[in-house]
Amino acid sequence: MYANTPEATGMEQEITDRHKRKLRRRHEERAAAPLTPSTRPPLPPLTYIPLGEHPLRRFPQLLIGLALYGFSLSAMVRASLGVNPWSVLYEGLERHTSLSFGTISALLGVLVLLLWIPLKQRPTLGTVANIIVVAYSSDLGLLLIPQHLDFSARVGLLVGCVFLNGLSVAVYVGARFGPGPRDGLMTGASAATGRSIRLIRTLIEITVLGVGWLLGGSVGVGTVLYALTVGPITQFFLPWFAYRRSTEHAVEAAGPSEEANPTAPCGGLP
Repeated sequence: MYANTPEATGMEQEITDRHKRKLRRRHEERAAAPLTPSTRPPLPPLTYIPLGEHPLRRFPQLLIGLALYGFSLSAMVRASLGVNPWSVLYEGLERHTSLSFGTISALLGVLVLLLWIPLKQRPTLGTVANIIVVAYSSDLGLLLIPQHLDFSARVGLLVGCVFLNGLSVAVYVGARFGPGPRDGLMTGASAATGRSIRLIRTLIEITVLGVGWLLGGSVGVGTVLYALTVGPITQFFLPWFAYRRSTEHAVEAAGPSEEANPTAPCGGLP
């Protein structure tokens, strides 16, 4: 048959070889093409930086982020559709004491700081500012946001304040003034026990949520929404607000080749 002739076999082989050369050429062109630069900046190390480095750039960012964070907590309370685990605890304690929401937040912040002592954690400016600014801004938010809103307004308020909460965390963490009391408890306990931060954080949040719920704090759809979305929102905005030292700018500008060099300045997440 014609299909088995040497001519036919040769033609088939030539077509196969041509196809292979075409695929190889496309692969080489893709490999040689320059990478499209990302519009989202890379995340630098988030280690503590002293106040003396660019204070006029970083300190206002810290205060604004903490004020927005406290305000977002109070907005979640006014939405009355569930709050984050620590706010559940604050609400529960508020029901059994004459103290305000913000005052309870500050007092628990100080109490958590005492737990830092056996964990060999040291407070920073960001730690102290976290306690004071969040307490006052959350009380202010409760004064400004009216109670007994209709359902549609509460849903809109819930979505908006969860978004604002994630954004505000990125703003104040990005200032790199050190962790707040609760975050320091998490990292200190992780270092002391050798357990993962994810496990420690989960255990802390579950414990706080359980105690707050038993005391009468509100748990609802907002609690679930917060737990599922605030992390991704913070992660998205953090590269935009994270302060970068000049050496970290140099590493980012150098690209992957210099980052792979062991002598190049680098750092990891805390």
